[in-house]
Amino acid sequence: MSYLAKNYNRKKISFSRGKGSYLYTTNGTKYLDFVQGIAVNCLGHANSRLIKTIKNQSKKLWHVSNAFEIPEGEKLAKKLCQKTFADYVMFQNSGAEATEASIKVARRYFYSIGKPNKNRILCVKNSFHGRTLAAIYASGSKKMTEGFGPKVPGFDHFVFGNHKSLKKKINKNTAAIMIEPIMGEGGIKVIPDWCLKELRKLCNKKKILLIVDEVQTGVSRSGDFFAFESSKIRPDIVPIAKGIGGGFPIGAVLMNKKVAAGMTPGTHGSTFGGNPLACSIANTVIDIVSSKKFLNNVKRLSKYFLSNLNQLKEKYPEVIKDIRGRGLLIGIQLHQNQAKFIKKLMDHKLLTIRAGENVVRILPPLNVKKNELDQAFKIINKVCSEFK
Repeated sequence: MSYLAKNYNRKKISFSRGKGSYLYTTNGTKYLDFVQGIAVNCLGHANSRLIKTIKNQSKKLWHVSNAFEIPEGEKLAKKLCQKTFADYVMFQNSGAEATEASIKVARRYFYSIGKPNKNRILCVKNSFHGRTLAAIYASGSKKMTEGFGPKVPGFDHFVFGNHKSLKKKINKNTAAIMIEPIMGEGGIKVIPDWCLKELRKLCNKKKILLIVDEVQTGVSRSGDFFAFESSKIRPDIVPIAKGIGGGFPIGAVLMNKKVAAGMTPGTHGSTFGGNPLACSIANTVIDIVSSKKFLNNVKRLSKYFLSNLNQLKEKYPEVIKDIRGRGLLIGIQLHQNQAKFIKKLMDHKLLTIRAGENVVRILPPLNVKKNELDQAFKIINKVCSEFK
């Protein structure tokens, strides 16, 4: 009997260790892990540089209150600001906290300039921004909000790709538009660069803020440090998490100077956010994944793998409906049941995870090897042949 709550439908499998792209079960069976904690272990399992960092820092200091200066956090914030659009960073523990804090930052900004009625956030319907009460209502998903009423107010929604609907939904109370540049849970749907540019122009015109949720797409997952960078826009607020800690819990909100001015002492806090241990690990992650060489390798591997998958789509058109994604955030949309396909992949020792619109989500570590992609491709090919 398990004493864990039943809010997860867990597969009857558990792991005792991992190394790089692989996981090993308690009975020694080896799996190729293309879930990686859902885009969290960006450098795979048991990365030697991260182990060294965590060992060194754990011997010195784990946690102190944010009532004091934290040099490791100052160092990480400086790196993030120097590499991105941001002027300030506010550390959290997770993606849900980061998106929740981003909503607070947007509302607080308008409050601070004497416009407290500008407090509504416009989001894509059936997007995903986390599991807090506010975040599930921001997502606009009936499935996620069912049973958690009363409704948290302050959110409006438009349909993905419906630009007329988007413009009509902006009103005098709209504070910000919040979007994922690639909808992860929503089915690996990529917002084109031209669309991001138009969103930025629209926000400028309407004098509202643009929040780009990079919790899943950020920290080099897309082949750029942030997925929005290919569009050359500058958001106002960006929540991040997942990959930044390489498997250790840490999140952050990146802000420009304008909106950060509203976050005065006492407006937000986090007991564990920005602790020395988390920030030390994140500093090492950033040093590795933000280099031009590393990013170019992610793009090269992505191009190779996506090319192979598109060939599979041509080979098995009755099985594969679409190949989606960018960088190493990849989706295979199926005609048939995704759960059975994922189970077949697991039977052949490849771990993947579902996404919306009947999509199989593939999330290898960013330092995955070419031969590991080849191994995954062979398994996917085999499963496709069995589904013919």
